[in-house]
Amino acid sequence: MNRKSSIRAILLRKECLLFFLLLLPMFTKAQYNKVYADITANMLVDMGFENVIWSEDEKERVYVLENTPWRLQGVGLAHAIDRIQKTGLPEKGKSCRIVVLDNNIPQISLIYTANPDSLKAAPGSYAARSAWDATYDLGDSWDKVKKEYRMNSSLFKVDVVVYPELYLKNLIITQIYQVLFNLSPAIEVSFWNGMKLTAQMVFPIYNDGYGPWAGKIHPGMVTLSQSFRLPYRTFARASIGLFNADRYGVDLAVTHHLKDERFSLEGRIGCTGTGSWQKFEYHYGTHQRVTWSLGGSFYWPKYNTQVSLKAEQYLLGEIGGRIDLIRHFRYCSIGFYAMKAQGALKNGGFRFQVALPPYKYKLYRLSKNALHFCEYK
Repeated sequence: MNRKSSIRAILLRKECLLFFLLLLPMFTKAQYNKVYADITANMLVDMGFENVIWSEDEKERVYVLENTPWRLQGVGLAHAIDRIQKTGLPEKGKSCRIVVLDNNIPQISLIYTANPDSLKAAPGSYAARSAWDATYDLGDSWDKVKKEYRMNSSLFKVDVVVYPELYLKNLIITQIYQVLFNLSPAIEVSFWNGMKLTAQMVFPIYNDGYGPWAGKIHPGMVTLSQSFRLPYRTFARASIGLFNADRYGVDLAVTHHLKDERFSLEGRIGCTGTGSWQKFEYHYGTHQRVTWSLGGSFYWPKYNTQVSLKAEQYLLGEIGGRIDLIRHFRYCSIGFYAMKAQGALKNGGFRFQVALPPYKYKLYRLSKNALHFCEYK
């Protein structure tokens, strides 16, 4: 969609909203409330949310949306909550639920439970947002709305995302760090629910000590993945293609959230071989190895902290264990990890994950995802 057609579509929606507002005095209270729900859904689309649906029955009003304008999920959902609380809540006595999607797959739902503090608080305040409870349980709401028309569908839209990559290693006594810094734009597109095709190109900016081929422009990851939501709060993702760390093959990851949703079980198994790009030629080995991990995690909501413990099998067949402790803040996550494998010394280090501005995407799908991840050993 070009810029002129995008502007015309936005102006048309705003004209329709104004028309509805002029007709509001003619409606009954119930009709008045439903018109405002439709206005709210259109406002969510104008804010950039995708796959937007709203529906209502005698018990509950449901909004379905996917956060794409804000890179951080929590920030995007906060803006959606503020908009719905201003204009989109149902009549008294009815509950309100927001079903949050990721690549058209339902992840969690937010349920509005009004309390005296939230009713008095202004939309956008912490007290108002605290009236929403998050859960992996979707109830029967998703089955009722999943086949409805989705406003601003994300299917067949192409994202161009730029990933900055920074690698550090400390192997030489006379040099503090050897450094590799890349800018790696990627094309991401989804043709059906849960599917994602990713194709990446790597542009080396600075290479000190990572070999001559790392300093050449070359393709990066090329993957095809499919995500599923299974019964009983279980999620799965299958991937095939060329991965990072010079590996190719297949991978399957499964996560199950227990009834006490602070606890979850995680498993992953992959069968991969070695492969690397030399400019635009891909060289690969025929011998493949099986790796796996199995463990669980605990999330402490009070401190926004997550602890995970896993048993793992690595590329050489050695079995080990790893523990991670990480605390999440609004725009960054900080923690540490420790691991031990058969025939290897204990290892550990710090973990930093920082979201760099801008935090909101522009109008077009051409965007810059400056989520920098660094792990120091």
